Amino acid sequence: MSEELGKYPFCIIKKDSVDDLGRAVLDGEERQLLAIPYKEFAMVVAEAPIKIYHPKKENVMNHQNTISAVMEQTDVIPMSFGNVFQSEEDIELLLQNLYENLQELFPQIEGRFEVGLKVIAKKEWLQEEMNNQSKAQKLKKKIENKSKEASYYDRIELGDFARTFMKSKGEEAAQAIFLPLAEIAASAKQTQTLGEKMLLNTSFLVDARKEEEFDAKVNELYEQWEDKVEFKYTGPWPAYNFIDIKLEARKVQ
Repeated sequence: MSEELGKYPFCIIKKDSVDDLGRAVLDGEERQLLAIPYKEFAMVVAEAPIKIYHPKKENVMNHQNTISAVMEQTDVIPMSFGNVFQSEEDIELLLQNLYENLQELFPQIEGRFEVGLKVIAKKEWLQEEMNNQSKAQKLKKKIENKSKEASYYDRIELGDFARTFMKSKGEEAAQAIFLPLAEIAASAKQTQTLGEKMLLNTSFLVDARKEEEFDAKVNELYEQWEDKVEFKYTGPWPAYNFIDIKLEARKVQ
């Protein structure tokens, strides 16, 4: 008995903006991409079994790679991973429900792409900066001369000071790195940092006409900070962090 096939959505594009959508790898199988239109928009989908699609790394990467490949040809609004519809009519109904949102959203992302920049402090620089803090020096000396039990509250105080210190370094990096880039970008966001050494976790929506200017500014800032931090600069991506509506298909139960 053959599996029931549904429609797995990847992204929304302007209708007729791509001649050949190509193929996608979905759950280990290669499938042709199709466009289901509604008025001036279309959903890029693949015919695929109606089932649960597990978010293992390979599957998520293939989903993202498919969206990125379409984005090389036209502007896209990405769909989240792992959704599936039973029929073409269900896709058309979703597009109908989202139509007003899409009319408002597409002009905001047309001709633009997202890049990410993570700024991670070098361990040696952080230690040197921390050692230059007189309060940190005093707390470390107090801890050195006490047992682990006796220095319990001193270690808590040192930990609190270290967090305050890292926050101040993050604010310094935001002023020196994030704000100059935000002035060039069409939009910019800071999100929560990850790990103990990350100073900035940022996303920028960049107009394609300003791509060279933006890249040049990233390089200029890196040269100014390269003794202190590492830059992790990624993209271009679809505008994942700049889409305000939740575009999800109905999930398989």
